[in-house]
Amino acid sequence: MSDSKREQRKDDHVKIAMAQTDPKLTDFERVRFVHHSIPSVDVEQVDLSVKLPDFDLSSPLYINAMTGGSEWTKQINEKLAVVARETGLAIAVGSTHAALRNPKTADSFNIVREKNPEGILFSNVGADVPADLAKKSVEMLDANALQVHVNAPQELVMPEGNRTFSNWMENLSLIVQTVDVPVIVKEVGFGMSKETIEALYEIGVRYVDVSGRGGTNFVNIENERRDLKDMSYLQNWGQSTVESLLESQSLQNKMIVFASGGVRNPLDAVKCIALGADAVGMSRPFLEQVENNGITQTVEYVEAFLEQMKRIATMLDASNIQDLQQTSVIFDQYLKNWIEQRGLK
Repeated sequence: MSDSKREQRKDDHVKIAMAQTDPKLTDFERVRFVHHSIPSVDVEQVDLSVKLPDFDLSSPLYINAMTGGSEWTKQINEKLAVVARETGLAIAVGSTHAALRNPKTADSFNIVREKNPEGILFSNVGADVPADLAKKSVEMLDANALQVHVNAPQELVMPEGNRTFSNWMENLSLIVQTVDVPVIVKEVGFGMSKETIEALYEIGVRYVDVSGRGGTNFVNIENERRDLKDMSYLQNWGQSTVESLLESQSLQNKMIVFASGGVRNPLDAVKCIALGADAVGMSRPFLEQVENNGITQTVEYVEAFLEQMKRIATMLDASNIQDLQQTSVIFDQYLKNWIEQRGLK
């Protein structure tokens, strides 16, 4: 594929993603909190900071991987980097494959570090990228961590996508051994199973982003790029973010678990934390904000989002992330059925 076609694909992904709408009912609605009438904490006492083994986050919210690799996406990344700098959010860039193949596109990713020199930044590669290039991706952005995305369904629907996956786990192991920063194995919207997370733990991975179904739908994106648009029947493939967090719970004392995929509001984010997530990522909401409303209003959006998370924590009598992770939750019958059939605790 030519460089110009790769750039066009990046732009197509963003355009189609922005045109998607959220499902009316998600699994977040299947999770409820128990209300207790008299909190013992004040909003100003709530501390949303997150202390992780390798870096600290000022809040659990982060801007998840989106884009890069073209002139338009450079402009998007620049805006998002400023938002991250002004709000203290961690930020992940999209796949850096384009820059690793064609250094002329590197500035569409480097701009994030240029605009946010002191921030927490995650670089991003695919599971098939050689370990030496994965290391180069980290160095290119002076990244604090490396997201390695796993996206088999997307590749299989993509007209020009990958068709070989048998070397992914071995390659992931090599990447973990080669790079000098934490490796975050990240799904792209199809969720993770307990078996996958266990296998990743065995090869030395200590961070996962379970990124479940419910947000940006890469089956639909790639199906729109197919001549016949004939694979829409796979649009509901995979586990939701809630189901994926349930799958991860027995490993949460071993792994750092990030949650993303279909998070729409502060209540969804708090539910992720209550289900064991250490941090919560969003992509399309930030993209829509900066493209439609600009940087200043996006900063205000983030500040309001975090303030509302604190207010919800207050209603749950939780003064910090650890308290939220101990909050009681109630599941509807649909999720109870998933828990029972999957043998989850």
